[in-house]
Amino acid sequence: MIESARRYRFAAAHVLASPKLSAPENVRVYGKCANPNGHGHDYGLEVTIGGPVDPVAGWIAPPAAIDALVREHVLDRLDHCLLNEVPLFAGRVPTAENIAIVAHEALVAPIAALGTARLVRVRVVETPRNAFETGESA
Repeated sequence: MIESARRYRFAAAHVLASPKLSAPENVRVYGKCANPNGHGHDYGLEVTIGGPVDPVAGWIAPPAAIDALVREHVLDRLDHCLLNEVPLFAGRVPTAENIAIVAHEALVAPIAALGTARLVRVRVVETPRNAFETGESA
C-alpha cells in the first residue's frame, strides 16, 4: 500500500458568521472575520489517495484523472466564489475546517470509482500559520 498527494490552489472569500448567533455574538466568536463584507484567501488544497500500485502503469491512479476529479468536484465549485453562497456550505459556516470536510465529502465517491484508489485525506492550508486535515490520519 502506498499514498500519493497532489497539491492545488484556489482563491475564495468567506464571511465567518453562524446564523445561530446574533451579529454581536458572531463578532465575539469570529472577530474581524465576521465582517459582513467578507475577506478572501488563496487556499492550498492537498488531496492524498492511497492504494496498491498498478503493476503495469506503476501508479495508484493516473494523476490526470485525480486532477480532473478535484477540478470538477472541488475547484470549479469553490474557486473565486463567496463560499457562504456555495450550496456545499448550506448549513455550515465556511471555515477552513469545513472547507476540508466539504472537499473530502465531494471526493470520496469519485476517487473510489477509479478502481482500487481511495481518498486518504484532504488538507487545506488557509494561511502560513493555519492548516486543517480530515481523513484517515486526522
